[in-house]
Amino acid sequence: MQDWTGNSTSVFKTLGASNHSYENRQKEDYYATDPKAVTLLLEVEKFNHNIWEPACGEGHISKELEKHGYEVVSTDLYYRGFGTQMDFLEENPINDFNGDIITNPPYKYALEFCQRGIEILNTGNKMAMFLKLQFLEGKKRKNFFLSNPPKTIYVSSSRLECGKNGKFTNGSAVCYAWFVWEKGFTGNTIIKWIN
Repeated sequence: MQDWTGNSTSVFKTLGASNHSYENRQKEDYYATDPKAVTLLLEVEKFNHNIWEPACGEGHISKELEKHGYEVVSTDLYYRGFGTQMDFLEENPINDFNGDIITNPPYKYALEFCQRGIEILNTGNKMAMFLKLQFLEGKKRKNFFLSNPPKTIYVSSSRLECGKNGKFTNGSAVCYAWFVWEKGFTGNTIIKWIN
């Protein structure tokens, strides 16, 4: 006799181990970052005065950085009324950019964003990517991590939300973390917890 009911995705949803969803993902993979996530990052990490936000969307990260006194160059592949339209993965860096990179990249291109960011950064500069904790999984990402270990990963111990199409619902089933690289760092990654 069956002691539970469900369909083929029930186990995955229960475990939180899949991208299975009742809704389709946003077409351009646009999920805005809760500004609180930026505030939490800035409480534990110092950055260059010059920041590039290459997936700025409507400016949720950029505006929070500016509130904290940073000079921010905001670009995105799609123009959503904020920043400058630019393909971070294809176009040359802005005016020989010398600063840090902070963004929440489109998840389907997260590895490519990390690779491109490391390529663009000057030695000693930082890159902070707001990513699902499950970004730690996968053979391609493992190879990237072995060659480019993050200096620190800040795990959000309380769920932070990314708003589909920039709209927040005050709830999230996804665990996020800030992955912070410093170009040239070769030590062991430290994991810390925020909030």
